[in-house]
Amino acid sequence: MRLTVIGCSGSYPGPDSPASCYLVEADHDGRTWRVLVDLGNGALGALQRHLDPLEVDAVLLSHLHADHCLDLCGYYVLRKYHPDGPQSRLPVYGPAGTAARMARAYDLPEDPGMSLEFDFRTWAPGEPTRIGPFTVQAIRVEHPVEAYGLRISAGGSLLAYTGDTARCPQLETVARGADLLLAEASFRDGDPNPPGIHLTGGDCGRLARDAGVERLVVTHVPPWHDPKEMLLAAQAEWDGDADLARQGAVFEV
Repeated sequence: MRLTVIGCSGSYPGPDSPASCYLVEADHDGRTWRVLVDLGNGALGALQRHLDPLEVDAVLLSHLHADHCLDLCGYYVLRKYHPDGPQSRLPVYGPAGTAARMARAYDLPEDPGMSLEFDFRTWAPGEPTRIGPFTVQAIRVEHPVEAYGLRISAGGSLLAYTGDTARCPQLETVARGADLLLAEASFRDGDPNPPGIHLTGGDCGRLARDAGVERLVVTHVPPWHDPKEMLLAAQAEWDGDADLARQGAVFEV
């Protein structure tokens, strides 16, 4: 698999990156399959530097906060009004109520909403979902809204994505044995952080250590924090291979 960071800014787009969006690719049956993991605000524009958005095979939404899903509105317009004609329905996996949430975001009636452009499918926690060469397992994590961490495997490699979450027992299930753990760090260690929302850099390092991952990539750092500080906090807890997500960075999994 190959992971390309389309957007990695936490909570809102920053000066150097859109909000959360990750392109995951794998070759299978003579072609390259592509899924988008989240499609936060600002990401659709950056995506076009890397591929034609019509080449995407599915969208996987971890949860329905704007910084993870809102550019689905622009994607709806692109697919509905494309000069080549309306495109075939694209699978969009997400929490319960995704179709209604996205209809409201674009001020559409919920019926049909965006359902003529997107085939909305609700995550079944713990059950595998297959998309071409990818097997995806969604695991409920702790966040103020329904949210999921994702285990994405293909060709014998495993990518684990925390989504947005506080430290919770389920996270080790998400991350266990991953070749690459993509983990969010929105809060700084030592700050009076509210409970039940996000991880710190130190949390990312402890999770990587406890789950036995091969590589850690720290992401989703809000623009008001220094990403290097988050990486150093993770490295203080774990001495394995660690890096920061950066817009446009490519990681082989």
